[in-house]
Amino acid sequence: MKFSMIFEAQMVDPSPANEQQVLHECVEQAVLGDKLGFDGVWAVEHHCLTQYAHMSAPETFLAFVAGKTTNVRIGHGVVCLPFKMNHPIKVAERVAMLDVLSNGRVNFGVGKGGTETEAGAFDVEIAEIDAQLETSFRMIPEMWASDVYSFENELIRVPERSIHPKPMQTPHPPLFLACTREATLNQAGEWGVGALCLGFGGPDDVAQKNKVYREAIKRRTPETQVGAVATDRLAALCPAIVLDDGVEARAIGHRGQRFFTESINHFYQGGPPPGAPPEDEDAAEYLKNQGEEFVAYLHEEKIEAGTEATGLYNPNHAYGTVEDAIGYVERLKDAGADEVMFLVQMGGVPQKAALRTIELLATEVIPRFR
Repeated sequence: MKFSMIFEAQMVDPSPANEQQVLHECVEQAVLGDKLGFDGVWAVEHHCLTQYAHMSAPETFLAFVAGKTTNVRIGHGVVCLPFKMNHPIKVAERVAMLDVLSNGRVNFGVGKGGTETEAGAFDVEIAEIDAQLETSFRMIPEMWASDVYSFENELIRVPERSIHPKPMQTPHPPLFLACTREATLNQAGEWGVGALCLGFGGPDDVAQKNKVYREAIKRRTPETQVGAVATDRLAALCPAIVLDDGVEARAIGHRGQRFFTESINHFYQGGPPPGAPPEDEDAAEYLKNQGEEFVAYLHEEKIEAGTEATGLYNPNHAYGTVEDAIGYVERLKDAGADEVMFLVQMGGVPQKAALRTIELLATEVIPRFR
């Protein structure tokens, strides 16, 4: 198994001073992970999502981290591929440059960037995103493989041009797709790319997603393959706060997850802006109660929703002691995960707790699986 961290740059206080502090704290966490033997770091791409995610320029963040580290894989998790957000030529150039300067350490994941807030900021039509994502995703590895490249369809035209540089990894960096629903898991498998499962559903949900993905990858053909070689790998999100005091770890983890959930609900479902969870609140009980209310609402309105929505309220993750975390990671392993992406950096999680979590994961948890 591989073990990594994923960064959103999430924060309760979005003031410029705290924003700067949180971004530097993310770098500190990534550098510590490299020093202690983590396999990789990932950075999301989001725009205009105040508090939820200030990781608006992951290519810059990852380049900075690459310059301060030696061994960790440097992962785009993900680049948003609507043309107006990121033109495929620019993506090919930036990712290849990062791969060269990091000495071949890049993992390249892509996604939609499909919230109304983000799409609207770039004047992107939601209905056009799926087609643009697939077109761009197929174009980029072809650019890397071509001395001179050209392309034209009903969506985009690229005249004959040489695209530089070429990536260090041959034929190209490993490719991944963000997967939250069965449809995207089927796409990832049929396209022959890795699946980044970014949900809070837990090991049972990961097992179901793994089943869908592995069946889909069996259907991959040379015609459906994206890129020159397949990446048969499922990476699963693992929210984690691990401390010597398990009670404290669970309290911090649940408060961080509550903030994360409220942030998503604000931007994806029109809920109120997130606030700092009260210190004396039982955040796990809050998540449970909110989850029950949400499911009841869906049932009443006859709305079908998968674990990408309901899983946010699941409080049972790698929060607690070292032994708690080992047990949880064991369940992810049994569910079929090839990589565990620890989510430590959540809104309201103190830096001291984040750094101690990374230390305990690296020295006490990860070695059990190697």
